[in-house]
Amino acid sequence: MQIISMEPRHWPAVKSIYESGIATGNATFQTAAPEWEEWDQSHAEIGRLVAVDGDQVMGWAALTPVSGRCVYAGVGEVSVYVAASARGKGIGRTLLEELIAVSEKHGYWTLQAGIFPENSASIKLHEACGFRTVGFREKIGKMDGTWRDTVLMECRSKEIGI
Repeated sequence: MQIISMEPRHWPAVKSIYESGIATGNATFQTAAPEWEEWDQSHAEIGRLVAVDGDQVMGWAALTPVSGRCVYAGVGEVSVYVAASARGKGIGRTLLEELIAVSEKHGYWTLQAGIFPENSASIKLHEACGFRTVGFREKIGKMDGTWRDTVLMECRSKEIGI
């Protein structure tokens, strides 16, 4: 397996993995994956990664800016998704560790993640990569008419902003 930069040619597989995560009901508030153009515009240009085994995309990770304000230029929200058939093999951890390294090379001092409390595997993954829980966002959004909570986690760089 290799971690490489995501390219537009990877989008069909990335979108499929994203849709699989959406279908679990515990990965995101999104109800459908966007088309490439929309996804491309909403994510940071750096930190778009895919885990590949040959030509097969096993997972992906990306950064989304948390704000357009310049004071938050070094703060990004992380997304990490692994294909159902590839879970439990360390791919998520490898992707997240590489995403952290890439973000620091580009001046990010804080990464954050909003995770449904029911998604214990994702919480454990983020903790293993240095994230800590900084809050609990009660009834932050509705999903299928039901209020959902999220755990707010962050990872502060040990290199940037110290």
